[in-house]
Amino acid sequence: MLTKFSPSRFLGIAIAFLQRFQQRRIRTFSIMFAVGLGLTLALSACSPSASDNSGTPQTTQTPSTTVRIGYQKASTVLYALKARGELEKAFAASGSSVTWSEFPAGPPLLEALNAGSIDFGYTGESPPIFAQAGGIPLVYVAYDPWSPKAEAILVPKDSPIKSVAELKGKKIAFAKGSNANYLLVKALQKAGVQYSDIQRVTLTPADARAVFEGKKVDAWAIWDPYLAAAQAATGARTLADATGLAPNRGYYLAAKSFVDAKPDALKIVLDQVKKVSDWAKNNPSEVAKFLSPALGIDAPVLEIAEKRREYDVLPLTDEVITKQQEVADTFYKIKLIPKEIKVKEIVWQGKLNK
Repeated sequence: MLTKFSPSRFLGIAIAFLQRFQQRRIRTFSIMFAVGLGLTLALSACSPSASDNSGTPQTTQTPSTTVRIGYQKASTVLYALKARGELEKAFAASGSSVTWSEFPAGPPLLEALNAGSIDFGYTGESPPIFAQAGGIPLVYVAYDPWSPKAEAILVPKDSPIKSVAELKGKKIAFAKGSNANYLLVKALQKAGVQYSDIQRVTLTPADARAVFEGKKVDAWAIWDPYLAAAQAATGARTLADATGLAPNRGYYLAAKSFVDAKPDALKIVLDQVKKVSDWAKNNPSEVAKFLSPALGIDAPVLEIAEKRREYDVLPLTDEVITKQQEVADTFYKIKLIPKEIKVKEIVWQGKLNK
């Protein structure tokens, strides 16, 4: 038998159900709100804020930088600067760091500068000429006097060759784009020999030393300390050094982007370079002992090289720029570079600290 349905009873059941459902919603919302509030407070505590509870703005640390130096072991000043760690100390206060990359000669060092791998380096007078002609964005920032006695054209001690004029048709080893390259060009010109009339063997100093001692070339154009080492080890004779032919200066060079973006860092580098340069100028014996293990050359031989060279860190004067322009013009005339260049266009206009 069916139970008689009561509308009032149905209404009471419905009201009770709705009350229980509403209570559950309130409890759920309360729990969710509590959880959300807790997460918000936690995240707020961990997030950086422009001010603390007192309303004082927080300070932002000055961004640090990395200064990248290219060097050669035979480039005394930068090699000594690396070993002494003075540059790292100078940058420590700002939280900046220094990295070092070694190169066998100037041309590959400037290729690294072009690739953005280094910011600063040192080469002889010829590599920046080739670099500028090749569109590498570099800047001359200072020069080193070096010495015309610190590079020469050598022949074996028993060679029948007695003069530069006799190099016509002969094999001559040298590093392409180096200071010795320019010395060779000028020496040949003075002797009335065309650059195209010699057999050019372009090699790094280490490789050139091997073929020279093996008498696979007739002559070798080279700079100190490799020059002094070859003279001491083989008794090689000097056909001509750079006296009256080439200034044989060295140049401190920087990437244009580094000069433009970090002029203060550049000045710190140059200040430290100057300090080490002054030390090297006044202590040839100590420099020789310091370099000997790295270069594998006896200290007495290195001391000979040190005593016939000069050191300093100087701004480029009009006279220096004119001489460097002569190097560029000479290379263009004999088609070693593809276009004429103006050296003064890439000379730093800043001032060295005194």
